[in-house]
Amino acid sequence: MPQLNRPDATLIARLLDLLGPQGCVTDDDLIAPWLTDWRGRYSGTSIALLAPATTDEVSAIVRLAAEARVALVPQGGNTGTVAGATPPADGSALLLSMRRMNRIRTTSATDNAIIAEAGVILSDLHAAAAAIGRRFPLSLAAKGSATVGGLVSTNAGGTQVLRFGPMRSLVLGLEAVLADGALFEGLATLRKDNRGYDLRQLLTGAEGTLGIITAAALRLVPSMGARAVAWVGLDSPAKALDLLRRLEERSPESIESFELIPADALTLVLERIPGTRAPLASPSTWNVLIEAVGNRDDAPPASLLEAALTDAMEHGLVLDATIAASEAQAEALWALRESISEAEKRDGPSLKHDISVPVSAMPTFLEEEGPRIEARFPGSRIIAFGHLGDGNIHFNLLPPADADRESWIAAHGREATAMVHDLVAAAGGSLSAEHGIGQAKLAEFARLGDPVRLAALRAIKQALDPLGIMNPGKLVPLAPEAKDQ
Repeated sequence: MPQLNRPDATLIARLLDLLGPQGCVTDDDLIAPWLTDWRGRYSGTSIALLAPATTDEVSAIVRLAAEARVALVPQGGNTGTVAGATPPADGSALLLSMRRMNRIRTTSATDNAIIAEAGVILSDLHAAAAAIGRRFPLSLAAKGSATVGGLVSTNAGGTQVLRFGPMRSLVLGLEAVLADGALFEGLATLRKDNRGYDLRQLLTGAEGTLGIITAAALRLVPSMGARAVAWVGLDSPAKALDLLRRLEERSPESIESFELIPADALTLVLERIPGTRAPLASPSTWNVLIEAVGNRDDAPPASLLEAALTDAMEHGLVLDATIAASEAQAEALWALRESISEAEKRDGPSLKHDISVPVSAMPTFLEEEGPRIEARFPGSRIIAFGHLGDGNIHFNLLPPADADRESWIAAHGREATAMVHDLVAAAGGSLSAEHGIGQAKLAEFARLGDPVRLAALRAIKQALDPLGIMNPGKLVPLAPEAKDQ
């Protein structure tokens, strides 16, 4: 990649003239909250935070950055977990916040589509869809701050991937500013468009390394007639997977979420998150949170779920279960699941691993590889939770209770993470299921990535961003020869 320059006073003056003081922020105190990743593990510096309000302003920013050969780091809600939106520590890049571009441009119940700018918050997107009798079928714990641009750029997953797929499957079209400032206008809500390489899919999951997403056309689905939420206790991941398959056989279109939660994760939430309470009278080694939905003319999902769980209990799959009797109870059950990451954060530093393996291999992986890792690092503890139905588990390693966590991670973290990722690779899995690569997983991606895949990523990056100004140091590992220069 060509040598990049540091932003200087001349460039900042031009950007200030373009954007005004609201769009070109140079006050260190106002910039500071956006310089550290959500987990608090990575921090950077930047002399300016750029906050465009229009697509034209984004194009102008990118043209000026390209002319000056200065890097840009795009950022949405800053809720990512791999530091993909954190600027470098040397201050060599400018932060490009998309939060001011927060308009819903159009909604259409006829097209089952919504066009939203990059800064629209996910919860506001949900509300806009509901206003026309539709819903956007992707949700995650950070829905109150995660933005459309970030969700697209990281190909976010969440709790409804089981039925609807990740963000990639919900993107109908994109508007994006490419690395030379040119505007890709691809917001058509077409279901079929067979004109060669799919730039929409190329930009989705690119983590801002190929261009800046300014708006997205997204798929909507009919609003649900009713939902049922259940918390189920059982004694193994294998029985959990068996339960899921039985539920799918009984009602293949109704199961939207199936979240696996170990007792340790639930205990952590109950200890660290005020106002939470245990959902069952007796604790179980493993739990699943299930959400079933029904259309208005379908049988009530609560009845279907109750019958299925009764049958599963009779066959020894389920130890205990409760079905929410109200929306408030349903939200309380979901809060237990969605608070796990926050509870871990409050508990202290740990090693996070967002992994996937084939669904059929996940129970064995959890029951065999978790104890193997704990044995290799005595006193450590695995907390594995998440989306069992699509093979994605958040496989986190807590340091020993009597250890200074930061010191333990500094001493053992790299080796422990490498062991986890090696076991995942041996099982035919991925070291990044839904959170992306960012900078946190860059070295491991370079170590374990298929050379053909890595070469293709580098070639695409070089073709679309020849100056290397789009979020450098994220997602795409440098070629070995480039590192040595």
